[in-house]
Amino acid sequence: MSFTAKYYTADLHLGHHQILQHCPATRPFETVEIMDAAIIARINERVEPSDILYIVGDFAICTNAEYVRHLFHQINGRKILVLGNHDLDRKGRLKKVIRDLSWDQPPTHALETTDEGCRLYLHHYACRTWPAAHHGSYHLYGHSHGNLPPIGRSRDVGIDCPDANFAPMTFREIQETLNDR
Repeated sequence: MSFTAKYYTADLHLGHHQILQHCPATRPFETVEIMDAAIIARINERVEPSDILYIVGDFAICTNAEYVRHLFHQINGRKILVLGNHDLDRKGRLKKVIRDLSWDQPPTHALETTDEGCRLYLHHYACRTWPAAHHGSYHLYGHSHGNLPPIGRSRDVGIDCPDANFAPMTFREIQETLNDR
């Protein structure tokens, strides 16, 4: 199946009530349902149904499987999940509510892909080095909610980053923010 464009995002935290207190500057919503609707609207403003949407961890923190499934199906694109800490249970296993969704491919702890002729390494946590880092590859991560500045060819792609504007970004947009040249 072909695609039109690739987009990258992280740390959606759909259904997560505590994220409203953890990130009040970027998530000034009265309820988690309003937050979830805003996130989905921002994604769908950019992502078409045939596009690929890479979610670099922490898709949803909610035990209501029906609610999570409803949100998942509202989001445009072929969704690929790189696992984050909140996608796993206390034993390090993929949470059932996440596992049972119709991902474009099985969720994984790390992923390599290419975009704009460049090699990308996606991992929920910021890595000091990554595959082919010394050969021009890029590293996209989440987890830090915009609190780690971009370094070289590595950056947080989470929706809480100021330049993400609560939406996924293309690799070209990401490249423009990096000081790797």
